[in-house]
Amino acid sequence: MVQKAIQYAIYLHAALGGLALLSGSIALIAAKGKAVHKRSGKIFYYVMIACAAMAMVIAVLPNHRSEFLFSIGVFSSYSVLIGYRALNYKRAKHNFTIDKIWASILLLTGTAMIAYTLIFATAKNVVMLVFGIAAIYFAVSDLIAFQHPEKTRKRWLQLHLGKMTGGFIAALTAFVVVNQLLPGVWAWFLPSMVFVPYIVWQTRKSIPKK
Repeated sequence: MVQKAIQYAIYLHAALGGLALLSGSIALIAAKGKAVHKRSGKIFYYVMIACAAMAMVIAVLPNHRSEFLFSIGVFSSYSVLIGYRALNYKRAKHNFTIDKIWASILLLTGTAMIAYTLIFATAKNVVMLVFGIAAIYFAVSDLIAFQHPEKTRKRWLQLHLGKMTGGFIAALTAFVVVNQLLPGVWAWFLPSMVFVPYIVWQTRKSIPKK
């Protein structure tokens, strides 16, 4: 009975991942700011949060325990959560307390990922090391940004686009890895190598011209 329930949870997680890829793809392609982009983006946000939550639940279940899966769940949920909250950064009364708490959680997660890799060093854990370093980098960068609300409010659109696209990269990476579409570490890193330039292009494009 327990194993069957776990299997259903895995199926649900996979279904949510597929829906996240679909809605995220539509949001990426659709004209920014238009109704299609907003609706598909909102669906992507809620589905990704649910998908990441399911990943963290599965990661602590019997015979499925995975520190790495749990950490990636925190990483991906952080990206879309902050990306969605960035829509409110332009408001003068926005309180950054929750944002700081989430960034602190990501910082702790990244530190734990690196520590785990150093203690239980294997070739496979190189991926975990890279993600841990990335988590610390993003967490520290955001914590610094949240200490300067006025500057952050002016960058709300860049943060929104960058973080939400980061969440899409997480969903795409998971799809590529699970289905073994690419060999070795390429499955983990190629989606980022392809879409990070897109993030840079979109964020630069969104900067108001003086």
